[in-house]
Amino acid sequence: MLKFVVRKGKKPLKISREDVQRVAELAYLDLSEAELETYRAQIDEILEYIGKLNELDTASVEPMAQVLSDDQTADATLRDDVVVACDVAGEILKQAPDPEPPYFRVPKVIER
Repeated sequence: MLKFVVRKGKKPLKISREDVQRVAELAYLDLSEAELETYRAQIDEILEYIGKLNELDTASVEPMAQVLSDDQTADATLRDDVVVACDVAGEILKQAPDPEPPYFRVPKVIER
């Protein structure tokens, strides 16, 4: 949950250092104090911009379900999905050091 931090004579922060630290921990990132402040300031700017966007009057804007313009059609812009055979799994697994078909077995790389 975001908490606004009020600073004398300055606009309130939209994200705290603790919020950035928590996100970094969830992403298994070890950030220095300088990095924490840099990212906090950058995220704060992003949230401030989103706040400005939220102030826009969109009452007369029609909701969109598709991003194509009026003069575009889906078939003129988008291609059909084509199934292409890709039977290389067996060959690749032969080269793996510890295969367990149809998977690769790999060592644990994230430890906490």
